[in-house]
Amino acid sequence: MSIKDQPFTVGIEEEYLLVDRETRDLATEPPAGLMKDCKKRLRERVAPEFLKAQIEVGTGVCKTLADARRDLCELRRTVVEVADGYGLAPIAAGTHPFASWEEQKLTDKERYNVLAHDLQGVGRRLLICGLHVHVGIDDDDLRIDLMSQVTYFLPHMLALSTSSPFWKGEETGLMSYRLTVFDGLPRTGLPDAFDSYAEYQRLVAAMVEGGLIEDATKLWWDVRVSARFPTLEMRLTDVCTRLDDAIAIAALYLCTLSMLTRLRRRNQRWRVYPRSLVNENRWLAQRFGTDEGMVDFGVGRRVPFGNLLEELLEYVREDAERLDCVAEIEHAREILKHGTSAHRQIRTYHEAMAGGAGKEEALRAVVDMLIETTREGIDGA
Repeated sequence: MSIKDQPFTVGIEEEYLLVDRETRDLATEPPAGLMKDCKKRLRERVAPEFLKAQIEVGTGVCKTLADARRDLCELRRTVVEVADGYGLAPIAAGTHPFASWEEQKLTDKERYNVLAHDLQGVGRRLLICGLHVHVGIDDDDLRIDLMSQVTYFLPHMLALSTSSPFWKGEETGLMSYRLTVFDGLPRTGLPDAFDSYAEYQRLVAAMVEGGLIEDATKLWWDVRVSARFPTLEMRLTDVCTRLDDAIAIAALYLCTLSMLTRLRRRNQRWRVYPRSLVNENRWLAQRFGTDEGMVDFGVGRRVPFGNLLEELLEYVREDAERLDCVAEIEHAREILKHGTSAHRQIRTYHEAMAGGAGKEEALRAVVDMLIETTREGIDGA
């Protein structure tokens, strides 16, 4: 198959936290019937996560963003409806505003038991939820080439997704505290740059032979070649509280890969910058979200995030038109204008405090906002 004929498919995975509607705290021991009911309606598209208070959903292999949106609407709607029957509610947020990881219980599943044993303390802190976007690419070497190039744009997508400003009842000062937790694991962060798929395979083989990992599923990079599907999986972003925000980020990721493929057809490519430089933008996105800009390495200086966003939208517009998702990528402007979930959480908290609420009451108000916002748009499929 030629690069020109390369079809793109897309799949979206989201992780949610299950909260008690009365206490707004996490459901540390959700009823077994909840997962059974979800499985009955969604089958393989829903699964338990590392901790019992978490649940993961994943769309099917979708040919268009419109298909992915319909699928994700159904997934969110079903989890909301099932959880309602048990007095619980899902929240799509990178962290819970005040829950304690020490009180959470591990899901009794062989893979998770092994992870808990291997990761110990850093694993027990994984009370975090992300958004993962898979783009189907059949060509192995193309996947590897795109993985090296797309890392430049990942901080942009993180900045638009931030939804984890609180941790254990404290305002952390970071828009994505989730990454602080996840980066404590081995084999996370930006991936190495590889010249070929064969070079990537040699790295995986060396790690397996060295007894470091069982397989490539234990590589938890910000973007990785999926070990289960012929996809390039973006994993850096926080889960988005608003459905529209999640679709916008998926569209941006899809269109960016399409744009980079177009460049390759012309014997061009995006410059692969040193990881140290891209990591600085990753940190700025983690710390400030969209508020303080990032470095445009092409011009060598820090610029407002809106400038970088407009530049990216211009780069991928041709691809968005071809893939019929112009409205989806342009929603990123709405995120910038109105703020991410992290902005809304912080604003809700401070407004409650200013209105006379105590700290605990203000944090519960944040959970209430997350419950309601997670439900927005799920009937519009």
